[in-house]
Amino acid sequence: MTAVRFAGISKTFGDIVALQPTDLDVASGQFLTLLGPSGSGKTTLLNICAGYLAPSAGCVIVGDKDVTRIPARARNMGMVFQNYALFPHMTVFENVAYGLRVRRIDRAEIERRVTDTLAMVQLGGFGDRAITRLSGGQQQRVALARAMVIEPDILLMDEPLGALDRQLRKDVQLEIRRLHIARPRTTIYVTHDQEEALVMSDRIAVMRAGRIVQAGSGRDLYERPLDVFVARFLGESNLIPGIVASLDDGTAGLRVDGLTKPIEGRATQGLCLHQPAFALIRPESVRPIADGIQATVVERVYLGEIIALRLRLPNAQELWCRRFAAEIPDSPTQAIGWDRAAVSILPELSPEERNQVLC
Repeated sequence: MTAVRFAGISKTFGDIVALQPTDLDVASGQFLTLLGPSGSGKTTLLNICAGYLAPSAGCVIVGDKDVTRIPARARNMGMVFQNYALFPHMTVFENVAYGLRVRRIDRAEIERRVTDTLAMVQLGGFGDRAITRLSGGQQQRVALARAMVIEPDILLMDEPLGALDRQLRKDVQLEIRRLHIARPRTTIYVTHDQEEALVMSDRIAVMRAGRIVQAGSGRDLYERPLDVFVARFLGESNLIPGIVASLDDGTAGLRVDGLTKPIEGRATQGLCLHQPAFALIRPESVRPIADGIQATVVERVYLGEIIALRLRLPNAQELWCRRFAAEIPDSPTQAIGWDRAAVSILPELSPEERNQVLC
């Protein structure tokens, strides 16, 4: 079932187009992440869903009900903000109970639901504690509990982990994911952090310049990006420029100056013979092979059990390789290769799109 449907949603602020006409379905119980750089339209779309912004065109449908003109307070959606928006003069219990009291839920039911929800986010026994006595991670969990306790139809999160340090952010990512698996709830999550998107999401919609450029599972987007922007934004990428030399039955060959053989890989939409394109080769797909291309080791980065190598090909093109330390000989040169199945040939971007990528 579809829990939320955005049908032709757009938003302009004067002459500024914040969101181009957008169609997107969110399945019931799905954790969908809107991923993109600042200014891509993801928070605008989330705020339209919440009812904080009115769209310039289109409609928002929740279940089978058009909620486009319904005020935010009547939509039964829970929101977790980046700054948490907690009441510092209230205890943990009072913060979590606030939405229930506004809805005039009886006292016994408030007690039960707040107690259960605090236990769910591992804050059992913290009800009497002042907000100012909590760590950043604990405050984030209070904000999450406050959004969940009202039992919303849709849970919305706007970069809620942005204020946390790196290790705590990783811990909370996994905690939110575990909560979602234990009690699936339709969730729309906004972030510009690719790791958050990959760790937490059932589905990811990558946005750029006010539109969705690709949507799918994290694995689909990582392994099968449609363009250079998605490839660069989701994971580390080696992008080797060349000219399309062959197109045949879903595969393509890219002629690269300085290499004796074309780089072969999966053909993506938008490729044309004899036109510029890029070969996408992820760092983990590059490996030492006996009869491979001779590359010079420019930089060696120790990452514990993993070694990252920056390699220079004979044509001066550089690329990264990530392998287990035991697989990497301690040598100034490496003979390298990759599996054709792990390579995608992507079309060259327009000048306007290329500027957006570099920004």
